[in-house]
Amino acid sequence: MWELARRPRWIAALVLCLAIAGGFAALGQWQLSRSVDAGVPVDETTEVPVPLAELAVAQQPLTSKAAGRRVTVEGTLVPNDYIVLTGRLNDGDAGYWVVGHLVSSDDATDAANAGASLAVALGWAATEGEAASAISSLNDEAPTEFSGRYLPSEYPQEDDFENGVQNSMSTAAFVNQWQQPATTVYAGYLVTDAATDGLDQIDAPAPSTEISINWLNIFYAVEWAVFAGFAIFLWFRLVKDAWEREQEELSENGEVN
Repeated sequence: MWELARRPRWIAALVLCLAIAGGFAALGQWQLSRSVDAGVPVDETTEVPVPLAELAVAQQPLTSKAAGRRVTVEGTLVPNDYIVLTGRLNDGDAGYWVVGHLVSSDDATDAANAGASLAVALGWAATEGEAASAISSLNDEAPTEFSGRYLPSEYPQEDDFENGVQNSMSTAAFVNQWQQPATTVYAGYLVTDAATDGLDQIDAPAPSTEISINWLNIFYAVEWAVFAGFAIFLWFRLVKDAWEREQEELSENGEVN
């Protein structure tokens, strides 16, 4: 049989099958590399606050470099322009977030950021009454300097506006609710490091560094390996079938192999 396999026709077929198997193996390797999602290690510098204007530009998508970073920003909280989110968890307890509308005055890096609007989560309250009391205090005297963690905006699909339920930290939704129109808006939002008086600090940990395994990708990687092996087996099976046919023809003709 191996004498048959050394014929030019079957050598060419073997090269083709090896090329196909190599392609399948490469796809399997690629799929395997995507099966492990490792959190990006938190560099010490990522936990050192930097001006928001150095990382983000209003009206531009939030970048991976900016997401989760601790930042500082200066600006003015618009009076009577606060939103209370319901059902927000903090250390496992459900309560309320008080969200302010900050108009930035930080234009040190990019003039496009001057006057840009930023949603700021100012703190957590156990009851709606505590949240309302904190808002009253903010209207009397609000801070102008903030530091905290800059996070991606959430999606508003889970909100039930008809029944007065809003629980998503969605910049897109806030733009339509703020009393003072926002001409330029940051894509993300800020969770302050220090809560406003009357509120608890919101837990905003650093980005996760845990490693997770995507078993579906591992399954696909195994499939590609099986396909690669099958390509080689197919060549062997075709060669063997051709050899067996030749042996049958020789037997019918009375020839001895």
